Amino acid sequence: MSRLVVGPFNRVEGDLEVTLETEAGRVQAAYVNSPLFRGFEHLLQGRDPLDALTLVARICGICSVAHSAAASAALADAMGLLPAANGRVAANLVLAAENLADHLTHFYLFFMPDFAREHYADRPWYPQVAERFRALTGSGQREMLAARAELLHLVGQLAGKWPHTLALQPGGTTRALDATGPLRLAGILRRFRRFLEQRLFGDRLERVAELTDEAALSHWTAGSRGPVADFPLFLAVAAERGLAELGRGGGLFLSFGAYPQGAERLFPAGVWRAGERSPLDLSLISEDLSHAWLAGPAEPLAPTLGVTVPLEEKAGAYSWCKAPRLAGQPAETGALARQVVAGHPLALGLAAAGGDVYARVVARLLELALLVPQMERWVDQLEAGAPYCQQGRVPAEASGVGLVEAARGSLGHWLTVKGGRIARYQIIAPTTWNFSPRDASGTPGPLEQALVGTPIEPGVVVPLAVQHVVRSFDPCMVCTVH
Repeated sequence: MSRLVVGPFNRVEGDLEVTLETEAGRVQAAYVNSPLFRGFEHLLQGRDPLDALTLVARICGICSVAHSAAASAALADAMGLLPAANGRVAANLVLAAENLADHLTHFYLFFMPDFAREHYADRPWYPQVAERFRALTGSGQREMLAARAELLHLVGQLAGKWPHTLALQPGGTTRALDATGPLRLAGILRRFRRFLEQRLFGDRLERVAELTDEAALSHWTAGSRGPVADFPLFLAVAAERGLAELGRGGGLFLSFGAYPQGAERLFPAGVWRAGERSPLDLSLISEDLSHAWLAGPAEPLAPTLGVTVPLEEKAGAYSWCKAPRLAGQPAETGALARQVVAGHPLALGLAAAGGDVYARVVARLLELALLVPQMERWVDQLEAGAPYCQQGRVPAEASGVGLVEAARGSLGHWLTVKGGRIARYQIIAPTTWNFSPRDASGTPGPLEQALVGTPIEPGVVVPLAVQHVVRSFDPCMVCTVH
């Protein structure tokens, strides 16, 4: 058995190191290390509850809206406050814009550049991939960045700025549009749609969103355009490289549900395993500290009772990341999990074998096709002259939970207020789920499971197949350890 330490990874938000045990050219075991402790949960203790809206957005610069949305939802829960209808729609639009911007960033800047490396120069698709995705010079990257910047203007219109907006509040949002505001939003979405349809998909979003299974996807690719747009080009790469056989997950998928619409959510909350969807039960979520550099009891704790106390010298620990578990089992979260729980037929088919690199990437791009038309409908729902925010007070003694879906998956904030101050604030981020270490029973986290069996190319310092698996989860390590 050989030992290989991979890291630090580039093109990752934060610090990441992976230790691999290999034999016969394949990974036999993986240990994922989040090597940087942040301590935001300590910063929040003793503060006014509304200070959370300022602080948690600074956990991360690329998914700050998701943390703002989770904090405002936790505060609203503690206050017993329902957001104004306009504010709810505006918050959905702002979060959706950030999530879709993240999906584009992942595809164009984080994932596909690995296929533009000289290692793949002998592949038939390489010249086109290199022209579109080579780091710093790819034409696709330049086009995407312009489209992404245009999309984020929507956040500026509705939330004042991105990142680190303070516009998302427990009662809605603070930035009301004038009479021409919806027209400006519609123009932004129309131009963003044009980029997606002309350069990413080469087809109308509605046609992509309606694809029902892999056979329909293959027919769509072969019968429409071949690999001339970026999504069909990825499909050609995935087929030639066997990405559907790489990075197989454990098959337990979790979603907290995304984008409230009255009493329902656009994408519902739930759990999916072995072809069966079940309701989300928050009482089944716990955090195990056995392999984290954190002090605490040996038994897993519910987030409402969670502690985050650093203990750098700890036997058996190898990460600052806790090990979240659902009914004692590691759960994968992200766009694939979100669409599987929502019951999208293409996602269900892709996840039938437990999820893989190919399925995770397709699910992200599928969400672009699903969400932009929905965002256009939300803009039409904004009511001129109606309030955007309701007022309320945080009780001196209260608790609340804020659950949202960030681009990378399920994000939860658990808040306890005592004497008018924050007594406890616990955060479980999507990458905390996906990049968790082993638990007390020795069960690996989702990425640790997915890396087992990955081939190790001879003579490569950082094995590309390992990079493909890691990047398929789109890690955000600064969120992982709060």
